[in-house]
Amino acid sequence: MAKVMPGRFAAKMDGDFVVFLIGMRVNHLWAVHKWLPVMKAMPRMLRELFRQPELGLLHAEFFVTWRNVMVLQYWRSYDQLHTYAHAQDKEHLPAWVAFTQASRGNEAVGIYHESYLMRAGAYETVYANMPAFGLAKAGLAVPAVGSMQSANARLQRDERGEPTPGG
Repeated sequence: MAKVMPGRFAAKMDGDFVVFLIGMRVNHLWAVHKWLPVMKAMPRMLRELFRQPELGLLHAEFFVTWRNVMVLQYWRSYDQLHTYAHAQDKEHLPAWVAFTQASRGNEAVGIYHESYLMRAGAYETVYANMPAFGLAKAGLAVPAVGSMQSANARLQRDERGEPTPGG
């Protein structure tokens, strides 16, 4: 079990980064032979990415709901994410090609992704009595005190939400 960090903390990340959501939805539960290969591809990709940190993946978290499996990923840059997605010698491209071929004419499984390009300082986080999670695990967990005390302070905004000088 992950160690709980007591109290309040926030995440700090140096420079720009990318938040990437990728997932699949099982549309036809009994078509296991259609969606299981899709589900099995992601762990292979993540193992490859964690073994090669120079590819740009900073951290990943899995989320599973009734029909949905999603991976929340943090990347150092969009260029690294895009390069990995299109690299012919990496796990993603063959998995994508196999999915597009297998999905023609069948709706048993759906996939999606969303990319968010985050600028330095244009995000804020807070965690209370949590293990390191999400951006705090991809970057650095810092105490939520002083300039990290409130959402506005973390975003360098005043009490009305207006940017502060230098923020």
